[in-house]
Amino acid sequence: MSKDAKRAIYILIFSNFLICLGISLIIPVEPFIKTEYHLTTTQMGIMTALFSFAQFIFSPIIGRISDKIGRSPVIIGGLIIFAISEFIFAIASTVMVFNFSRIIGGISAAMVVPTSMAMAADLTTEKDRAKVIGWLSAAFSGGLIVGPGIGGLLATIDYKTPFWASACLGIISAFVFFVLVPKHIKDYEADLDNSLDTPQVSQAGVKHLLKNSAVVTLFLMILVAAFGLQGFESIYTIYVHQVFNFSLNNISVVLILNGVLSLILQVVFFDKLINSRGSIKLIRDCYFLSAIGIVWILLAHDKISVVIATLLIFCAFDVLRPAITTVLTKFGKNNQGTINGLNMSLTSIGNIFGPIIAGSLMDINHFYPYSLVAIILAIAGSITFLVSHEMRKQNLIK
Repeated sequence: MSKDAKRAIYILIFSNFLICLGISLIIPVEPFIKTEYHLTTTQMGIMTALFSFAQFIFSPIIGRISDKIGRSPVIIGGLIIFAISEFIFAIASTVMVFNFSRIIGGISAAMVVPTSMAMAADLTTEKDRAKVIGWLSAAFSGGLIVGPGIGGLLATIDYKTPFWASACLGIISAFVFFVLVPKHIKDYEADLDNSLDTPQVSQAGVKHLLKNSAVVTLFLMILVAAFGLQGFESIYTIYVHQVFNFSLNNISVVLILNGVLSLILQVVFFDKLINSRGSIKLIRDCYFLSAIGIVWILLAHDKISVVIATLLIFCAFDVLRPAITTVLTKFGKNNQGTINGLNMSLTSIGNIFGPIIAGSLMDINHFYPYSLVAIILAIAGSITFLVSHEMRKQNLIK
């Protein structure tokens, strides 16, 4: 890679980190928004789901637009729209405006995240591409992990401070991208029409994959898992605030500890865990540990127990995501586009319905949503036995 290409990629990494940071900033302040504006948990779940819904709908559309007009205008526009969505959320006082902000935020994520992947592919050789995509994925995960902790710290000033700060960072990021990415890099990637874009799900590819029982079982596991994970994460801060009277400081400490532990697990120990346990066994461990942790929270009577169980659950979740991605890569290079596209689609469906159903159940009884999630995660863990059996038959694992 040239020096200019590297600079452009570093800016892309920063932009992805920023977008995912903004996505997760809302997590620690959810219970206080709910209380301040007298919202139900169902309304908060819908607010969370709208972001994923907008991202799901607009990602393929924007992918095609970026092929025609170039990556850079789409990314810069996405960063500006992201900033606008954060400004709107910061000044919002009604549920309709909050929801509108989250929809715009989802569109901005659809503009920045997959287009950044496409631009990275434009600028790299096949030799460097996987490494660079890995960097971008790490930035994506890092933003989701660190965001809640930073949001909690900023919210100690005022619970809307995280959104003002995030909006300002969005404007700065757009300006940095516009000024620092060399013009010839922008012009070069704008002329390409065959580079990596949002994974496409072809009818022929789907039919081929449906003949593979291991892939079908794995996709079922992904859908069930995404639903369960979002069912837990989307209402977590509301749950601990309402049931255990967690303050903003309590929530911030938990989320910061989780961020630190998760980064250490992903950066230092993930390869070791994969090598020692194997990807399928590691996925199974994560599902069962997270289910046990949720039952622990349901039976807990003090904050310390809740904190320990929470760290166990979130760490399991943060290892689980890359572990599933690792398994997906074993099913043939010719199917990667369709496999990744279906993975994104099924995950998005879980991300949309998980928060809504969990929020609705929470409004009925606080015990219901986590009981359902624990059962779902246990089911997902059990499905891994079927996946490993089918993969052994196909000699994909020993």
